[in-house]
Amino acid sequence: MAQQQPPIQSQQTSEPLLNVQRMQFWLEKVVCWGQAGSPDIQKDICLHLRRLQGFLQQLVSHINNMSSTTEAMKSLPFLGQFLGRLCWNPYVTADDTSRRLLFQCMWGLYSEHPSNAVERKANQWIQKVLCQLATEEDNAAVQELMKRMGVSPEEYHLKVLRKMVTLLQENIGKSCSSLSNINQRCSCESILATSEACVPLVTCPEAAPLIGALLQRPATCVRAALSEDFLDALSSAYLSQGASLEEQAVVSLWYHSLSSLEGAVLSLLESLLTNTGSTPLEIKQHVAKSLLPKACAQHCSIFLVTSDIFRSILKQAEGNKSIKFLIQTFTSCFLRELALLQPQEHVSLKAFFPQSPQSLLVPLLTLPSEMPQEAWRHHLNWISSSVQRLTEEEEEGDRDSGGSTRGHHKVYEAWFLLVQCGYWVQVTAQLLVTSGPEDFGPLLWLLTFYHHPTRRLHHRALQLVHAKEAWNHLHCLFLVLAGPLPVDRLQSLLTLMSPQPQQPLSPLLILKLLVNFAVFSQQQLSRSTKILQTVVDQSGLAGEAACVLHSLELRLNEESCVSSDSNRVHLRIKALQNI
Repeated sequence: MAQQQPPIQSQQTSEPLLNVQRMQFWLEKVVCWGQAGSPDIQKDICLHLRRLQGFLQQLVSHINNMSSTTEAMKSLPFLGQFLGRLCWNPYVTADDTSRRLLFQCMWGLYSEHPSNAVERKANQWIQKVLCQLATEEDNAAVQELMKRMGVSPEEYHLKVLRKMVTLLQENIGKSCSSLSNINQRCSCESILATSEACVPLVTCPEAAPLIGALLQRPATCVRAALSEDFLDALSSAYLSQGASLEEQAVVSLWYHSLSSLEGAVLSLLESLLTNTGSTPLEIKQHVAKSLLPKACAQHCSIFLVTSDIFRSILKQAEGNKSIKFLIQTFTSCFLRELALLQPQEHVSLKAFFPQSPQSLLVPLLTLPSEMPQEAWRHHLNWISSSVQRLTEEEEEGDRDSGGSTRGHHKVYEAWFLLVQCGYWVQVTAQLLVTSGPEDFGPLLWLLTFYHHPTRRLHHRALQLVHAKEAWNHLHCLFLVLAGPLPVDRLQSLLTLMSPQPQQPLSPLLILKLLVNFAVFSQQQLSRSTKILQTVVDQSGLAGEAACVLHSLELRLNEESCVSSDSNRVHLRIKALQNI
């Protein structure tokens, strides 16, 4: 038997086992369909098309597992009749996936070296069917019509398809709201039938205007629902890049189809997180090119679903810096898209963030560039004290006999909002460089909470003790501008970064502080470089340090003015990146 190309993945996940009874069922169905002459039969084909594709996929696997065409025909006696009838059904072969599966079945049955009369006859029949599938010109009436019109088969089929698309598109434009007579029959019921008729056409570029019109049609009537089969087929085709849709049509598809939206969000996550070498700038560019932030700004429901997926992923990997940065970047892109909307299109922030502590919503969603730098410290101190109050309420709930899951939820949502607005965490680390022993407490608490949100009671207190110790070491290291490096301070810092049960502090927290000290302090660049390089080499966190530097550079580039010595800061970042 001929070598088979990799089979198309079945869209059916729970098909029964292949047997003669199932072949009999589908043969009877195909006989009943005939050549799809009536609207009822066409509708029935649309309803069964996805199951049929699953069955054809099983046939492909079954044929490939047979040692010969003769064995395949013996195992399923009705196989030839079934495939033959399907190949002459234009409503089935119009669908690209069904046509390719039929090609695979036929090519799998073709014998390169026929050993008997059955296989030779089968080869002749397969050649004829494959020719018909490739051209669809065997209909004598169609051939005569094309001859009189003086057009090629390709031009004829395109004209017929375009005419059908135009007529259907005009029909779906007639909604309840366009009826002049209130007693006139509602035409919205035809929307479901039209969407079902589009199932085989989702991969046809000529059908894109009709598909876009269906997706973007105003929901003026409960009868104007779109077929789930249509939405599923379109979603699968779009994810596999088999369907060409305009931007607004894609947004509408996500609005109508939850599974399509979930697939788009997970695809974005997978494309970024599987490439562990992506820089923060590459992640930002990738997210910015995605339609998801724009769709989220236009439809609150899309944003809520997207946020729930991010929230679920983050619960499973709260320490993953890539996921945190992705969520922060996505939120920033979303806020930019939201700002571009017309005032009448705006929805309140409470609607987009219903689970977030409302007192923190506006303070965290306000960008650092939207307020004077002199106000940053006071702003972050207020945020820190507000989050601390939430954690204290949580701990009081833990001490109650019944516990307080509501308190846990509020603290987690405060942390999730802080992750979404991670630019304030970056500002927190920057301000800790210029803080003194008398005023660094609230900022260090907020930074520690960001890296350790789920550690409660004595765990948080212990982590804060270690964080203060790390800050003290860094403060002393970068405060001394001349003389030999305080080796004892450097060694103590490295000890804190070593993963030990008695020192449960995230090395990334210390690394973030270290990078900010190296960038923003007044320490000599050569000395700062030596400190950073020593710590990075011995801790094995070179990649993480580079990521922190890139993230910092990205934020500073987005702000119109960072500080009076912004040129010096940028030069230091470049120099530190070079190590």
